[in-house]
Amino acid sequence: MYLALGTGVLYGVDRQFYASSITRSARTFGLGLIVALDYKINFRPNPPLATSIPALHARNAERLADLLQSNGGLYLKIGQAIAMQSAVLPPEFQKMFAKMFDDAPQNDWKDVEQVIREDFGKSPEEVFGVSFSGDPNKGVMERTARASASVAQVHWARLQDGTEVAVKIQKREIAHQVGWDLWSFKVVTKIYTYWFDLPLYSLVPFITERLMLETDFVNEADNAERMGQLVAGEPRLRDKVYVPKVYRDLSSTRVMTAEWIEGVRLWDKEHLTKPWEGRWRQGSPGCHGAALDPPKHLEVADFVRSNLIDERLKPDRDWWKGKDGQGGLGLSLKDVMTTMIDLFSAQMFLWGWVHCDPHPGNIFIRRLPSGKPELVLIDHGLYVHMKPDFRHQYCLFWKSLMTFDNKTLGEIVQSWGINNADIFASATLMRPYTGGDNSTSAEIRKGLTGKEQQERAYEMQQKMRKGIKDILADEKKWPQELIFIGRNLRIVQGNNQFLGSPVNRIKITGNWASRSLVDSPDLSLSQRFKNLGNHLLFKFVLFGSDVYFYAAKVKQFFGAGGGMEDDMELQMKKIAKDFGVELNHGVFEG
Repeated sequence: MYLALGTGVLYGVDRQFYASSITRSARTFGLGLIVALDYKINFRPNPPLATSIPALHARNAERLADLLQSNGGLYLKIGQAIAMQSAVLPPEFQKMFAKMFDDAPQNDWKDVEQVIREDFGKSPEEVFGVSFSGDPNKGVMERTARASASVAQVHWARLQDGTEVAVKIQKREIAHQVGWDLWSFKVVTKIYTYWFDLPLYSLVPFITERLMLETDFVNEADNAERMGQLVAGEPRLRDKVYVPKVYRDLSSTRVMTAEWIEGVRLWDKEHLTKPWEGRWRQGSPGCHGAALDPPKHLEVADFVRSNLIDERLKPDRDWWKGKDGQGGLGLSLKDVMTTMIDLFSAQMFLWGWVHCDPHPGNIFIRRLPSGKPELVLIDHGLYVHMKPDFRHQYCLFWKSLMTFDNKTLGEIVQSWGINNADIFASATLMRPYTGGDNSTSAEIRKGLTGKEQQERAYEMQQKMRKGIKDILADEKKWPQELIFIGRNLRIVQGNNQFLGSPVNRIKITGNWASRSLVDSPDLSLSQRFKNLGNHLLFKFVLFGSDVYFYAAKVKQFFGAGGGMEDDMELQMKKIAKDFGVELNHGVFEG
């Protein structure tokens, strides 16, 4: 009775004052122990308590999925981060992580209102100058979120002066949960690092620091403004990329107010490419400084009704779809992807200030009056900064990949504490690197049955573990920024593949890497001049990748392939099997 009473009181206090943080941590440790014991006992060629190794993976993938969904919040954010790299996980885990991109449930308005009151000391009406009762001299705000993610949700509002804004509000429970969640993450990783002999824990402090910064909206506002300035100062991107303006006086640690953007999501290929039905030399709504169409006039009765049923107040601006609704932006996917790869390559090689979450939900596309696309980049919470020396090394690393300069490549990766240059090179390119010794084993890929198949599956996954240890051979030397840079590359590759491989991603990226060694203000004039000569020679080398790209385009045209990214994926799958990895590049499934 005393135990039950004490547990009940602890549960009630935890739920009321700590947003169930202790319960969530206990659930994590309990499940972590069960999974660890399961693998310790059954991860062997003939598992005593499982029918096979795939069955072992399947039941633990289901356990992990249940944990992430039950805990929600930052756990979903961690799950989404892992999902972007899930190609290197067993197929059973890949299927589970494909579900990590669903919208998270949104919080009630009373929770939103409380966060605003706690951060500003005022009501939403006072902070944003809005009215929920139909005052014609005030602005308006929707109390139902337009989008909801794991950490925050976004509401539309029109201020008193007519400016339309997106109000991003952190979910109330996150502030209580983030410390406990990251502590649990550290403890579990520490135990698994020791128990399974994997060099992972040294990466945890850097990862948790980045995740903690994602919950600080002042940091996100700083990143957005800095990226806007960098884009504005680069002639190759200035008129192609847009970063929404942040309203600092309406922002805080947990609330960020930015310019409202009307655009088409990157994953909406249909509306990106369908014919334009607007006027000639006319851009899409709000594009390139054009004013948004004014909202409809709302009477007091409309506001009373919206309070009862949460009616959407923002006007629909879909005139560009035409009378029958069948129109689109009339854009070239090649232009869209070229702009995207140019942007993220400039971040990586020229500025060293890298947006690490460029998935399709964070990219809007608008049509300029010229008929060209404008890419709008949002959600600037997750960035990494590359120091000049490391950035120059990374430029040279990419250049060496493109020219098969294995000597330079080996020297660079050795300085990063990586023992296997070929694995890391292939992972970076998202294609097989054939400059070194990447011979494949036909024996591993031939059909096996019964006991031999079980033993071979176990051997392959042991090779996978060795591959991880080779890449993280010297944890002290390993540049931790590579975790999130790799994430950026992976998502951009997924974007290109999703749109049908309209551009030669590797050529564009390699060209920026080489050119940035000429343009970088951190290098001396003599170094830059020497790099210019090398860059001109490098341009000839890139011709070879174009031959491969256009050969893939011809096959794609005749229905014999899916494009360059799909062809490279098939090659990667064959080589990856030698390292115990079953690749699945459906990064945006689900």
